[in-house]
Amino acid sequence: MHDHLPPGVEIVKADEFTEWLMDIKVLDDNPLYRNEVYRLKFRFPNSYPIEAPEVVFVKDDTHPIPWHPHIYSNGIICLDLLDRQGWSPVHNVESVCVSLQSMLTGNTKKERPPGDENFVKYNTQRPKDINFLFHDNSV
Repeated sequence: MHDHLPPGVEIVKADEFTEWLMDIKVLDDNPLYRNEVYRLKFRFPNSYPIEAPEVVFVKDDTHPIPWHPHIYSNGIICLDLLDRQGWSPVHNVESVCVSLQSMLTGNTKKERPPGDENFVKYNTQRPKDINFLFHDNSV
């Protein structure tokens, strides 16, 4: 996979097939994401690729959580592709990374999802167990 990654996608850690770290960059000139690198953590269930991986953005000293109306400040992503209903075994790490790049590229709003503060404060579920309502395809 190292030799065939899409532009703007880099493997940081993929030692075992349980948890991977990937870095992504938005390749266009969107001012919200210019010169930023974002880190993703993939956790693979035993049933992958039948079941979607758990994917979140990870914040550290050099990787912020991107601003987006579908990305919570704790890194949880509201994206139908990562949901049980939207996932298909034809998807993989590369297609998830490219989908997230595309989602960021098309965004023009420097905002968090409605209720971000309460969600981050009170949510106790893992991302894969959250039942998001997918209703906004405009961002």
